[in-house]
Amino acid sequence: MSIAIPQNLTPGFANPVRDAQQVFRAVLEALARPTTPQHVNVDMLPPAPLGVTVGAVILALCDEQTPIWLDPALRGAPEVSAWIAFHTGARIVEQVDDAAFAIASAPSTAPRLADLARGTDEEPHRSATLVIDACCAPGIGSLKATGPGIPGVAHWDGAGLPNEFLTQWQENHSIFPRGIDLILAAETTVRGLPRTTALNAHTDEKRNT
Repeated sequence: MSIAIPQNLTPGFANPVRDAQQVFRAVLEALARPTTPQHVNVDMLPPAPLGVTVGAVILALCDEQTPIWLDPALRGAPEVSAWIAFHTGARIVEQVDDAAFAIASAPSTAPRLADLARGTDEEPHRSATLVIDACCAPGIGSLKATGPGIPGVAHWDGAGLPNEFLTQWQENHSIFPRGIDLILAAETTVRGLPRTTALNAHTDEKRNT
């Protein structure tokens, strides 16, 4: 039986197997090496305002078992929901705490971490992942990150993070093993912040080299 393709639907991955594997590996590496950008190389054009790298992350990580929440800008473009549903089978949910993946088209539209599903101590894997489109987003200040996957201290400007994010993240980190993981999707890279990463404002002490 043939599948009806919605009118004006843009293609997904040009090479579905290769591209999905490449993006999946980049995201895993980004979460294993927090704050370090990992290159993403895909050729596709998802419907606006969904960014290319964000779209690639959705296609690589989501399937029919994955409830997805979209911010108002993305929900306001019906072709975005249709594109996601057609290429992944994922359902779009209205309530952010029902989502396994929450997608923000800009840092300013990201939901508060405390509003997302954060799992339980017995089932921490039931927490959500927040994906933010960080293309052209400015930094929020001088930050330092420590934790698994970071040799010593990583210094970073927080490009792509929402304003007033630091307090949210520190609370998120404190409830480990529960908590949210974060993926920042820029033009050709992804960065990861797993819940195991401690994030603090950089003070005036001399940086490690």
